[in-house]
Amino acid sequence: MKNSATKGKTAKYYAENPEANQKRLKQQSKYNKTEKGLELRVEANKGRRKLGLKKGDVRDASHTKSGGVVAEHRSKNRARKGLK
Repeated sequence: MKNSATKGKTAKYYAENPEANQKRLKQQSKYNKTEKGLELRVEANKGRRKLGLKKGDVRDASHTKSGGVVAEHRSKNRARKGLK
């Protein structure tokens, strides 16, 4: 994880508010079990497998304007606002 000097606003908020972080994790866990959350997760995992991306890889599955998914360095993918 990033050091505290480079954390985003949301990460800083949850680091400083452990009760809010627990609430968020509980809500996220509940959502991940819903039909929609499960479907999104399954599709994301399929895409990562197809691209050959492993846990801890420096690349992300980046979504393109045409709806495709390509492997791209995570810093470039996360720095861009919107689709490429």
